Formats: sequence, C-alpha cells, structure tokens
Amino acid sequence: MAQLPRSYENFKKSYPEIWQAYDRLGGLVHDAGPVDKKSRELLKLAMAIGSRSEGAVHSHTRRAMEVGAKADEIYHVVLLGLTTLGFPATIAAWTWVKDEVEKHSSSRQRSRK
Repeated sequence: MAQLPRSYENFKKSYPEIWQAYDRLGGLVHDAGPVDKKSRELLKLAMAIGSRSEGAVHSHTRRAMEVGAKADEIYHVVLLGLTTLGFPATIAAWTWVKDEVEKHSSSRQRSRK
C-alpha cells in the first residue's frame, strides 16, 4: 500500500481515538453493500473528482489501480464528469489522475527489469 499523506498520519497520531472510530466507520461502510472493491474505488474516485479534492483523487486513483482498475477505466471515470462538472474541473482531475497513472506505469516498468 502507498504511503499515506503526512497530514493524515499527523491527524492519526494527534487524535488516535477519533482516527480509530473514523477508520472503523470506513471499514463498515465499505463492507455494508454488494459493490465490489474495484467498483467502490472507481466510485470513490468519482466522488473525489466531484468534490475537487486533489489529494483524494490521487489517493483513489492509486487505490483503484491497486485493486485492478486499468488506466482506461480510470480515465473514463474522469471523462464522465465532463458534462456534469465542466471542462476546467475535468482537466484538473485528468492531470491529477495522470500523475498517478504515470507513476504506477513507471514503477511497474522498473520492477520488471
């Protein structure tokens, strides 16, 4: 699993009981329904794009790839926002996603050598 953002780690250390409750809630929410892991991550990516949360877009792009989402599936999620969120938001999300997809591709190529 990828390194979590420093701000997340700092919050976790500063408020361990709150973080534990939040983490538990996240687990319960993920397990509450029939949506598979890959679909959940793609949905969460879409929500992150909609809220224009750059950090969450990076995180859910990585997570989606970790559970088997392909680059074309991830980019399709970005494109689906075009008519709802607008061109500027879509281009911003596209660049955030591209950062992670390229990192993922580079690391896979290095590991094959």
